[in-house]
Amino acid sequence: MIAAIAHLGLMDDEEIILDTAALELSALDHDGVDMAPYLAMVVDLANDLGRYADAADPAGQADGLVEVIAGSYGFRGDSESYDVPLNADMIRVLDRRRGLPIALSILYVALARRIGWSADILDVPGHVLVRLGVAEDAVSIDPFNGGALVGRHQLVALLHRMLGPDATVDRYPVLPMSNRMILARLLRNQARRAESANDLERARIVNERIVTVAPADQQGWWDLARMQLALGRGDDARLSLSAMLEMTRDGAIRMRIAAALDTLAAR
Repeated sequence: MIAAIAHLGLMDDEEIILDTAALELSALDHDGVDMAPYLAMVVDLANDLGRYADAADPAGQADGLVEVIAGSYGFRGDSESYDVPLNADMIRVLDRRRGLPIALSILYVALARRIGWSADILDVPGHVLVRLGVAEDAVSIDPFNGGALVGRHQLVALLHRMLGPDATVDRYPVLPMSNRMILARLLRNQARRAESANDLERARIVNERIVTVAPADQQGWWDLARMQLALGRGDDARLSLSAMLEMTRDGAIRMRIAAALDTLAAR
């Protein structure tokens, strides 16, 4: 099944179409699913959003996105059952119109890009936001909370909540994520929930997907090796750690990997 997503790891980052890629990843867990209705739903959403295509500024674009996605279609964050795996499964997110911040943000950004707007997902500690536009006129919104506008004061409050009262935007700049980082974040939510439920085989499978889509994701390789080792697959764990060692030049990380490899060799 990994072969079905191998092309995502070979594409240039800017060539990845987020909504399509997220649905391809989701399809791995839905054997025999007909993808046509889900792809058609995305097209319908984009067509509806096209009514706002002439919005002159990011604020107007944000209004259009919220009106269509949260208003007309009723997508919102699932605060009642936040941790259920369905919230990071794009097929089920479209079915239920509920999801995690990362899943909803993928939908917002992908639709904005489909009609030619500049849109990114911002990596906020413990959360994600959507940014429309660039430079001074950019606008940030929170898809999990109905597309609410997030100004500088709200962003600082969010940083304080996640990182403590000394956190500032200057000390912790909130940066846009690459397409691969976004997909890896979506999958990592699934892997962590599986590990928390002690479903180590499921966690292994999802971490394998992470490194297939994002081969340079060091955390993905490390987590994959942990799951392989926990499942008694020492040879596979050595291969994963060796792959991680090949891609990092960070001395501290290399020492950590070397120590893990030495421990495996001594077993």
